Amino acid sequence: MDAEEQGVIHVEVAFALPNRQRIVSLTLPAGTHAREAVRQADLAHYFPDVPPETFENAALGIFGKALRDPERHILQEGERVEVYRPLRIDPKAARASRAADKRG
Repeated sequence: MDAEEQGVIHVEVAFALPNRQRIVSLTLPAGTHAREAVRQADLAHYFPDVPPETFENAALGIFGKALRDPERHILQEGERVEVYRPLRIDPKAARASRAADKRG
């Protein structure tokens, strides 16, 4: 009998800063959604310098693919939920700034 047949799944939740990262392995009830897995991972414990609401409201993805509705994405055995940091600067503004620096 595999884990899903027993009513549990094994997943990972990942978060990274430029200087450190953490992957938390979890065993959760089958039917758990991505946002709940992030809550269960308690990333604020590992990153006390990051405001807790960062994890509560973050965009999420599975293996590099952004989730449109993490509250409804039911996790499958072996998936890795990625917690994305908010952008500090708009990518278009950053490109424009770099282009201006090269010109001037």
